[in-house]
Order: sequence, then structure tokens, then C-alpha cells
Amino acid sequence: MTQRYGIFSMCANNTIKNSYICTMDDSLTTNHILSLENFLPGQSVDCVIIGYDNHELHVLVLKWKNLNVWSLPGGFISKEEDMNTAATSVLRDRTGLKFPYLDQFYTFGNKDRSSLDVDWKVFAKLGIEAEAMKKWLGQRFITTGYFALVEINECNPQPDFLSDLCEWKPIRDLPELMLDHDLIIKKAINHIKIQINYLPIGISLLPESFTMKKLQKLYEAILDKELDRGNFQRKMLKLGIFIRQEKQLTGAANKAPYLYKFDKVKYEQMLKNPNTRFN
Repeated sequence: MTQRYGIFSMCANNTIKNSYICTMDDSLTTNHILSLENFLPGQSVDCVIIGYDNHELHVLVLKWKNLNVWSLPGGFISKEEDMNTAATSVLRDRTGLKFPYLDQFYTFGNKDRSSLDVDWKVFAKLGIEAEAMKKWLGQRFITTGYFALVEINECNPQPDFLSDLCEWKPIRDLPELMLDHDLIIKKAINHIKIQINYLPIGISLLPESFTMKKLQKLYEAILDKELDRGNFQRKMLKLGIFIRQEKQLTGAANKAPYLYKFDKVKYEQMLKNPNTRFN
């Protein structure tokens, strides 16, 4: 299996020459030469991976090596794979995270979105021929956005060889991002705001056991507004998809809140009901 590293693939000496990408298979015994012609020109995928921590939504972003440039995990689409497969493999190669499925939410095709203002000479430090990549990356690209909701504590993202850092950043305090990646994140959050009225999202973003207060805080973070505690809890419990556990051992016994977890069987049944709604 070839290790692609999203935008590029890497060979033993980390070199990318002309319009070719050197790759090495998992046995580390056979080198291959992969032409950029094996990728669809002008087509890419970008992944918005969203987590929740300390009452805030976070997004996974990469800092490019030798550059003060931050971006979403993204890459090109091989001619030999469908777009959904490309999204999961790009995410795996760029961050080390393996998800079986990502949700497609929007296609970004503004004619000016591909302007990349960087010092192309820095690519030489990565063993990449600058002119070849400038030509390839300088063409107009249409990118398809994918998103996933994950429990941060269950993820261990790692940067690829093109990146110095692969980190969770609060949405309210993101670094400046390349191209239109800030717009991609905004579109993803807006998409989730719409979906939140139909589907419970806590099963992806919260730990297995949680209080109703923590679930409410999650919804407030996504909707960016305060919710009435009584109404929220009543609507959630009315769904019948929660299992109440022992009281949380904090504070006085008569004030300690109950812990809940999702009833996964009922949750799956509810997902199949198109009339499910939360407001």
C-alpha cells in the first residue's frame, strides 16, 4: 500500500522532482514513481475535523513545515479512487486519524480561491522542486469539504512530513488559515447548526457518560446562544434515547446531577426516522 501523505507522497530520501512524486510501499523495499498525472487536476478535498473541549468547539489544523502557514488537512484525489475514499485516505495520511466515513457538506469553487501567496523556495527545503509544484498548485482548484465530529480524548493526531504541527485549535481562536479555509470551517459549522435540529450530535463529541448540563453546553457552543435549562432537558429526555446512570459523585448527594449515556439501539432506530426533530 502506498503512503500518499495527502498532497504529496514521500520516498526514502523525501524528494519530489519535476512533476513526479516518489513513494515507497509499506514493505519499505520497493520505490515507485507516481506522476501528478495520476491525480485529478484542479480537484481536491479538505477535511474539517471538529472536537469539543472545555465548553468550546475545536478544529484540527496543520502548520506547514518551514512556513508560518496553517491549513485544514487536505489533499488531491487519485484517478483510481472515488471522492469519499479520497477524503478518508487524505485525512489518514495527513493526520494519522482513521475514520471509516466522513460527511460531505459543500463544494467550494470561487474562481479566485486558489491564490497561494507563499515563498515557493521553501519547498526546496522539503526536497520538492518548487517550479513543478508552483505550476501544479497554481492552477484553479475546486475543493469538496468533508467534516467529522469526534471525541478529542480518543484522537491522537500526528503531523505528516509536510507539517510541523497537527493541533486542535478553538474555533474562536484560530490562526490565520491559507486560501479560503476559514470559510470552509464557517460553512461546516453552519451545516452542523442546521443538522442539530434533526440529529443528536452528543454521541460523537461527548465522552460515553455525561450530564445533561454538559450536553446543553455542547449545544450552546454549536448554536452560539444560551438555552433554557428546563426546556432543553425536557426535550432531550422526551426522545427516549438516553440511559440514566448513577448520580455523579460531586457536591451534596441530593444535588449531584445524574449521568447519562446514549442508548445506541434506540439512537440508531431514531436516525432512521426522517421526522425526528429537536426543536
